[in-house]
Amino acid sequence: MDTSEIDAILTATLADRQLTRSERKALQAVLDDRRASEAVLALFRSRAFALARESVTDPRAREVISWLEEAIQALLPTRRVPEASRTEAHFSPGDGPLRAIVKLIEEARGSIDVCVFTVTDDRLARALVNAHQRGIRVRVLSDDDKALDPGSDLQRLRDAGIPVRLDHAPSHMHHKFAVFDRLRLLTGSYNWTRSAADVNHENVLVSDDPRLVQPFCRAFDDLWATLE
Repeated sequence: MDTSEIDAILTATLADRQLTRSERKALQAVLDDRRASEAVLALFRSRAFALARESVTDPRAREVISWLEEAIQALLPTRRVPEASRTEAHFSPGDGPLRAIVKLIEEARGSIDVCVFTVTDDRLARALVNAHQRGIRVRVLSDDDKALDPGSDLQRLRDAGIPVRLDHAPSHMHHKFAVFDRLRLLTGSYNWTRSAADVNHENVLVSDDPRLVQPFCRAFDDLWATLE
């Protein structure tokens, strides 16, 4: 089930700002007919929140919607039996990691949470800005010292309206991971820099295994709540 079909179903129920009993039954029937997996249900939820954010203009209202999405995610029961998952690895020097990251950003339909030591590759910054502009909720966590480096794209992301939070400890926020739609994880040694793509020996791992994705979601949420 693709996102355009999901959006069409949800947009029809959003038009009058009410989810009637008949619309609720119709939505449940669609999910039952398709035998929707947990991944499809999560995508429905993610797109519902994204469409809700797009439908309001008040930034504070959008923040409340984002808070509600995070609260619901935290309250959902954790699956005990993971579904079949897909995991892949990419290595640099070479454009494998870069292409994998850009693809994940472009395929995101609801949210992108980025937690990286530094961002200086404008190709990745541009992809994040484009995602933000098409209504995807983008959040970025990074290291405060690296934010001052020449070529850092963090201010560019902020100027585009993307929330960016930095650590202010004498130690470093040295993570390199991102979560897409709270369903797909990217992690590894790869900093979001040109040198990581062009000359460094780096790696990224991409997985939709919930046993990996969910702990990283919690780690991001915990850091986001503590950093400003």
